[in-house]
Amino acid sequence: MEDKAKQKKELTVDQKIRRRNFISFGVFGVLSAAAYEGWRALYTAPKEVSGVTSGAKAPLRKALNKTELFFRNFFSNNHLVKTYPKEMAAKQVRHNSDIGNGGAAPEDWALQVKKSTGELLNITIDQIKALPKTEIVFDFKCVEGWDQIQYWGGVKFIDFIEHFGLAKETQLNYVGMMTPDKKYYVGLDMPSAVHPQTILTYEMNGKPLPAKHGAPLRLIIPVKYGIKNLKRIGSITFGNNRPPDYWAEQGYDYYSGL
Repeated sequence: MEDKAKQKKELTVDQKIRRRNFISFGVFGVLSAAAYEGWRALYTAPKEVSGVTSGAKAPLRKALNKTELFFRNFFSNNHLVKTYPKEMAAKQVRHNSDIGNGGAAPEDWALQVKKSTGELLNITIDQIKALPKTEIVFDFKCVEGWDQIQYWGGVKFIDFIEHFGLAKETQLNYVGMMTPDKKYYVGLDMPSAVHPQTILTYEMNGKPLPAKHGAPLRLIIPVKYGIKNLKRIGSITFGNNRPPDYWAEQGYDYYSGL
């Protein structure tokens, strides 16, 4: 009688194991099917209506916009990226692209700033270099997945704004920047643009900015991914509507914040 009871107990344990395995595989199958259906729904979904942003599937763009709203609600000037000693900066700064690096020679360069009133300012690199200099060493991050500690020098964008009488423009929602040849352009939300670590840069590793890195003036905005760090700024505009953005038109996140 004891052997029969033991056999019955072992059989019950075996049944329980099989039942658990069945449930586990069943749940896995249901989740896999749901994941496939979700992927298929996104794959077959129509693309967003082309405008300032385009190229992304409509549901994905909707998700990106909600993510942007979340980050913007928590953004402040107290949100500072980590900085490092100069000796930790890369000696060979990574160079990804030459889009927008054409046009007039650096010695013929002048920055054109368009105020919301339509007034145009033409500012030389010497005028910019005459302003108080700021340096930053931070971890530059690319949407491709790589990062590199880099050392840059220039003038804080907010100092530039105040010096050239552009404080009124900061009441608007956006800043647009474009290269002289108009082939590369970015749109920035105003809080990020006037962030204390956003710099109009004319030096790299303590030396004049090389041509391939955007000479004579480029943007360094540490609170954004690299795609927002425009090389060779030719013009700056201000407004309440989103300005064009090169990579947002290719389907990337417009905000691109960190």
